[in-house]
Amino acid sequence: MAGEAVEPATPSLLILTPVKDASRHLDRYVALIEALDWPRERLSIGLIEGDSRDETWAKLGALRPRLDARATATTVIRRDFGFRMPPGVPRWAPAYQLVRRGILARSRNTLLMRALADEDWVLWIDVDVIDYPPDIVRRLLENGGDIVHPLCVTVPGAPAFDRNAWAEGGQRLLSDFRGAGRVRLDSVGGTMLLVRADLHRDGLVFPPFRYGLPSPHIRDVHPVWGRGEIETEGLAAMAADMGVQCWGLPDLEIIHADA
Repeated sequence: MAGEAVEPATPSLLILTPVKDASRHLDRYVALIEALDWPRERLSIGLIEGDSRDETWAKLGALRPRLDARATATTVIRRDFGFRMPPGVPRWAPAYQLVRRGILARSRNTLLMRALADEDWVLWIDVDVIDYPPDIVRRLLENGGDIVHPLCVTVPGAPAFDRNAWAEGGQRLLSDFRGAGRVRLDSVGGTMLLVRADLHRDGLVFPPFRYGLPSPHIRDVHPVWGRGEIETEGLAAMAADMGVQCWGLPDLEIIHADA
């Protein structure tokens, strides 16, 4: 009918997740995607596994039929990088961060290049995110930004778990902005990150090396490895160099498993 409003088409979405030693989280990961308020015909899913010592790869195979039933396209690949944290050393140990984050960046980029087709948006989700609302994608899209990050915590109302999402040279985390609506971020993490897919097509990736010349968008000196940003923080610096602003939603919480 003339003059009648036309419903905008639901954009297509690709969910991407790197996994390692994640067998205990995979059932919940798949259940959350199954509950997601997004039509199957507009959804694709991609996972990459590597360097696991547990049953992650076998578990992915067992869960593959559920992923196939939930999405129109599913990509599950394996790439080992030959890196393991020493026994008893936590993954956040400073001495291993540069190499660990570099390998994670390479894993993300491999998955991105293998899985991205013609989707409109990419949603990065960590496998150990254990709760988020079914309408999370719609709420992220409502922000209107090209790169959007919700607040990741371990319990509602807690300080930010994902400390890679920051502003003001790393002095303020996303949880410091509660009540502020959307806020500008200088850096992002990867626990959950919505990215306009064309930015990836235009060259936005996760640097597996220290990225960034002197710039107001990066710290002069990283507290662990010196100059430059890497992986998700490097992606944010690269986005800024591309003229793209990252946004955070401090009042939209997702829940991460305890470290």
